[in-house]
Amino acid sequence: MRYAKKIFLFAFLSCLTSTYAQYTDQINSNRPGKSMSAFAVGKSIFQVETGVYGIMEDHSILNYETKGLGIDLSVRYGAFVEELEFVVDLQYQFDQHEDLIYTKYRNDFKQAYIGAKYLLYDPDKNYNPEPNLYSWKANHKFKWHNLLPAVALYGGANLIGGNNIYTFPEDKISFKFMAITQNHFGKWVWVNNIIVDKFPTEYPSLGLISTLTRGFNERWSGFVEFQGYNSDYYSDGIGRIGAAHLLTDVLQVDASISANVKDTPSILYAGLGLSWRFDANYVDVLLPGKGSREDEYNEEQKKLKEKKEKEKEERKKKREARKQKRLDEIDED
Repeated sequence: MRYAKKIFLFAFLSCLTSTYAQYTDQINSNRPGKSMSAFAVGKSIFQVETGVYGIMEDHSILNYETKGLGIDLSVRYGAFVEELEFVVDLQYQFDQHEDLIYTKYRNDFKQAYIGAKYLLYDPDKNYNPEPNLYSWKANHKFKWHNLLPAVALYGGANLIGGNNIYTFPEDKISFKFMAITQNHFGKWVWVNNIIVDKFPTEYPSLGLISTLTRGFNERWSGFVEFQGYNSDYYSDGIGRIGAAHLLTDVLQVDASISANVKDTPSILYAGLGLSWRFDANYVDVLLPGKGSREDEYNEEQKKLKEKKEKEKEERKKKREARKQKRLDEIDED
């Protein structure tokens, strides 16, 4: 979610061209959704994605209520090669848990993952279709190649053990594995995560996160997301919507709201977040060839430039009109 200056956040730019490997001019954050993108931040890039959230739970059978606040923090760093990214993912929660008898005030880590992600396949890398010099239609027709997703794998360890109020006493350090796909369809980006979590504890979990993001303009994007997970202890589905705004090329803010489909418990939470990237040490890695979306990107940049020039000309005409109006008023006096 980050590409050359003034482009579509999350969408049009995560993989616009293969000319510049993983890195792009604008920040690409996983927030505000919960899915992980297939692409790394880029070699020597340091990125922080953090936020605060409020949560309410109400269990209709066990008759308890939980209200609380939490902090999310994800630290991403690209190292060794463009395709590799190391990730630290933390979540800490403060809440009040009230049932028919007791009221408890709790706080602890809900998750503490450390892991790495590697991009296995980029469909645009070394893909250089020859343009048809005689047919505009042939150059812009649907290409089956565009259906191929980028593919990545993630592996990590959850460092939270049994001495935690949000886990089982017998839990120990567990592992998390993820297969990631990412498709680009013009202004839309579709990311899917297939997850095996808490392995090999007594209650391992199988999950899916599917996120659809659309860039509305060079600064705003929105998303819808479904997250489902299943284990012998608990299964649920969560729907999530939100938006992100690009303040600068390296700074993004976001907001989201989530709700689940069950009432055992019913869950509602909302969050605000911030993502920041440090890229002063980055050196461009140029790859040979021309990306399949490069023409589309250049066309979009041309339209953006023409729009700015038109707006500039209109502002100039308005200034001249106001100036002439003042001169006419002076002459009348």
